[in-house]
Amino acid sequence: MTSTKGEPVRTTADRLTELQRRREELAAHADSDAIRRQHERGKLSARERIELLLDPGSFTELDALVRHRSQEFGMADHRPLGDGVITGHGTVDGRRICVFAHDFTVLGGSMGEAHGEKMLKLMDFALSTGCPVVGLNDGGGARIQEGVTALAYYTQLAGRHVQASGVIPQISLVLGPCAGGAVYTPALTDFVIMVDGLSHMFVTGPDVLRTVLGQDVNREELGGARAQNTITGNAHYMAQDEKDAIDYARQLLSFLPSNNLEDPPVFDSDQPAGPTEADLALDRLIPDNPNQPYDMHRVISAVLDDGELLEVHPLFAQNIICGFGRIEGHSVGVIASQPTVNAGVLDINASEKASRFLRTCDSFHVPVVTFADVPGFLPGLDQEHHGIIRRGAKLLYSYCETTVPTVTVVTRKAYGGGYGVLGSKHTGVDVNLAWPTAEIAVMGGESAVTVLHRRQIAAADDPQAERARLRREYEDALCNPYVAAERGYVDAVIMPHETRESVARALRSLRGKRTSRLPRKHGNIPL
Repeated sequence: MTSTKGEPVRTTADRLTELQRRREELAAHADSDAIRRQHERGKLSARERIELLLDPGSFTELDALVRHRSQEFGMADHRPLGDGVITGHGTVDGRRICVFAHDFTVLGGSMGEAHGEKMLKLMDFALSTGCPVVGLNDGGGARIQEGVTALAYYTQLAGRHVQASGVIPQISLVLGPCAGGAVYTPALTDFVIMVDGLSHMFVTGPDVLRTVLGQDVNREELGGARAQNTITGNAHYMAQDEKDAIDYARQLLSFLPSNNLEDPPVFDSDQPAGPTEADLALDRLIPDNPNQPYDMHRVISAVLDDGELLEVHPLFAQNIICGFGRIEGHSVGVIASQPTVNAGVLDINASEKASRFLRTCDSFHVPVVTFADVPGFLPGLDQEHHGIIRRGAKLLYSYCETTVPTVTVVTRKAYGGGYGVLGSKHTGVDVNLAWPTAEIAVMGGESAVTVLHRRQIAAADDPQAERARLRREYEDALCNPYVAAERGYVDAVIMPHETRESVARALRSLRGKRTSRLPRKHGNIPL
């Protein structure tokens, strides 16, 4: 068809054909050699990951036809659709979320201007609609060919993550390389999930370390999933494969609201009214020997619906347990001493792990239940020189600023600073319960008699018998829950088998809790 001047005219059919051609160009990539190479590496494609994450048929893609505008280094001749990142929204269990997935098969998933604009646009959409963001990270970092522009967009994206912090849940799955400045955007989100043997995060790679510092280390040692889960605590879960990682992300979302103006979803619960066998077993849980450990998971399991806990940081700072569960169908966060690991003592890593988890729960209206059996803070030169004072203070600060309903159960030891910091009444915890086996005191009997009666014991005819007598006297007087209960620091002393019902009743009564804060810009947590 031509115009009156003899020039060809684009018809409606031509325009429809052009759109169809571009869609076919997108679809053709799904069966390309690049996708096959991705599979050969043991990795899913970006679209396959999105399909696993979202409810079937729910994905709406945004900006699929975006192309970069770079002209340097031959980039003008290679302008793939999408520019290395897939963005959009869909549902998980019927609830709306936003998602982005770096496409490693397109320009290595690297970020340039167009790529960055897509991600900023998605973050703005998530913030304006109040829905969580899940990031599927698998990219080469800043696009070298676009220079400082690429760096600018990484920094702007970090700014969006900060704006979204505490407003919408943010989950990062690292499913391949994540290096240099790219590591900081996942680090700013609420949860980081990695895959064993597949994921890597580091600021400076092995080649640079080898060249500059002479350190010979491989990618896995430097920043693999195992190192980031067990040593650094930079990752919150180590998945066995990509499906496991995505399943974990879906489970996390089920415990969280869509945003900070909503409450977490509530599920049907059919818990027995009377004590169960698991409840009654708690009466026999605490050993007579105060130095003998027991597994706090048994207490947690007896209290939570169906005994199910989704642990966060399960491989890091295992002397404290953090995770999500439900009580009467309502989401709760659990923070618990673990006597089987270093007697449940608080150290730098445990303090930071619990503090971060507590603040996450408080951001998203998830009540917190604390189970305390804590002998205090770990002593030692290493802990002191690495900042146990300021880093332990983070936990104290976090409990003191928490506004969600809080319940603490002291099962055995609650000594010294450990008692004060780990969910005591003095930090503002709403309901404090204790078992008859609780020992709430400045220190244990053995340490106390050494400090108080050293000379008396040394002068005795039978020092060992005198020590035992004085220790028993101290423990009868102070190592119990009743002194604290008499002063109102413990609201009730309960039988262990009454824990599930007592905690449930407390949380039920606190659902209408309202708090107000002094006006301020923000607090200054010790960092």
